Amino acid sequence: MTRYSVNAARAQRLEALGHRWDFEIDGESYSLPTELSHKVVQRLAELDPSDVAGMMELLLGPEQFERFQRHEVSVQDVQSLVEAYGRESGMFPGEESASTGS
Repeated sequence: MTRYSVNAARAQRLEALGHRWDFEIDGESYSLPTELSHKVVQRLAELDPSDVAGMMELLLGPEQFERFQRHEVSVQDVQSLVEAYGRESGMFPGEESASTGS
């Protein structure tokens, strides 16, 4: 019987998706990890659902988040960003992964 290798599966995912998922706003580039650690997921779960800034800070990291805050971003902008990120990075099971050509 063959054992399932988590490391091989991870390597295959990262080869297919890359380590980062890129997006831009107002001509500035940002990137999010294509895989989240358990610690980050736990911290996200501990946030109040309305804490959009807290979520973006966890996902972007402090340096990118500082730049991101300078933009006038609506809740709808963040929602569409998170939906695209989940769909294209494979974070949402059952969603087909797609590329926007970034």
